[in-house]
Amino acid sequence: MRKFIFISIMAKEKTAFVCDYCGQESPKWVGKCPSCGKWNTFKEIKVVSDRGQAAAQGAAQALSQVRQAEHRPMKLSEIEAHQLPRIDMCDEELNRVLGGGMVPGSMVLLGGEPGIGKSTLTLQTILRIPDKRILYVSGEESAQQLKMRANRIPHEENDRCFLLCETSLEKIFSHLRDVQPDLMVVDSIQTISTDEVESSPGSMTQVRECAAALLRFAKTSGIPVLLIGHINKEGTLAGPKVLEHIVDTVIQFEGDQHHLYRILRSIKNRFGSTSELGIYEMQQTGLRQVNNPSELLLTQDHEGLSGIAISAAIEGMRPFLLETQALVSTAAYGTPQRSATGFDQRRLNMLLAVLEKRVGFKLIQKDVFINIAGGLRVTDLAMDLSVIAAVLSSNVDTAIEPGWCMAGEVGLSGEVRPVNRIEQRIAEAEKLGFSHFILPKNNLQGLNTSHLHINLHPVRKVEEALRALFG
Repeated sequence: MRKFIFISIMAKEKTAFVCDYCGQESPKWVGKCPSCGKWNTFKEIKVVSDRGQAAAQGAAQALSQVRQAEHRPMKLSEIEAHQLPRIDMCDEELNRVLGGGMVPGSMVLLGGEPGIGKSTLTLQTILRIPDKRILYVSGEESAQQLKMRANRIPHEENDRCFLLCETSLEKIFSHLRDVQPDLMVVDSIQTISTDEVESSPGSMTQVRECAAALLRFAKTSGIPVLLIGHINKEGTLAGPKVLEHIVDTVIQFEGDQHHLYRILRSIKNRFGSTSELGIYEMQQTGLRQVNNPSELLLTQDHEGLSGIAISAAIEGMRPFLLETQALVSTAAYGTPQRSATGFDQRRLNMLLAVLEKRVGFKLIQKDVFINIAGGLRVTDLAMDLSVIAAVLSSNVDTAIEPGWCMAGEVGLSGEVRPVNRIEQRIAEAEKLGFSHFILPKNNLQGLNTSHLHINLHPVRKVEEALRALFG
């Protein structure tokens, strides 16, 4: 008599080691991460199955608003592209940073420091969007706390905005079938967890799996998803780096909690420019859009004060005037200090070298501090001329006369190089009442000056600009 012995073979669970800091994977544990160089950051995780992705796809199919392409290789000429209208967020600053509104089926990540106003900006935006069903998923606040926050924000009664306080990804997908929203907000992605991963919420594995499932839902259903994320002490978005790779747009909310102004800046945007920024003013009733930042940034009267120069800068499509402040003093210690707030430190060192070599001002034993007023961080090269003017004004303790504005890039040989969109810069200075404008001489070519009521001072070198300012 034959005996048959049945042996059940269990599938072995797959594990991997992942760096907690940067997301680098390794088949075995290593002490130092080869990607970011951090020590003892590799943690063992279980490689999860694809059931979380299946749940997302099931929820998306029930709410599918777009026709899915066949899963086969297709020629580019066979694909029909339908231009879907963007969703108007009813916020000019947010629409500008997004590139004209939120694209259907896209995934946007909003990051910022704790208490900077991410949840306030998101809540006041969705409360003002008419004719759209919106699901706001909160994993950090209760429904009563969200109601108290909403009462502080002036808005019309909106019965199409639904609040859900839930942290389980599977339960969120089950509620999506009932609500059938046009837009979904998750606050925040670090609090959401899935049952398929055994680690705690906020861990790198949980963030990666939940974000991947939400991405599958957004792309399959055509419903855009807005994620709110935390940042770490280095100022970068918390969680694995893959989180920034899988989303379509990454915008960051910046600003000092002790200042009124907040800056909304685009870091990555697959559907628009990354050079746009939005400016808000923090108030008791929420965040107010700043449509004309030049008037707010130049409200102070600095007549008779040295070390201050006004520059016409452009960020994205928006021109505005900025105040450059400089302080030059004798070095109290052996090594002089060079500090810049809102301006590139290395570019400041280059401009100081140009002043010493080409203009002849000795600053080697002086402390130099540069600050861009209003808490803004500017990368426009046209700020070079105002930085040099402010440094020289503070060094000789002589104020620049009121009514002077300037724009120009400074080269290593001391020449003033042309800048782009000079007409918009001049128009912005003229609109705010400035009477004199210093610009590169090469920018005069093709410039129509017949309609301008401002005195233009074209210069070729830094010496000519300083001579026009100080005589």
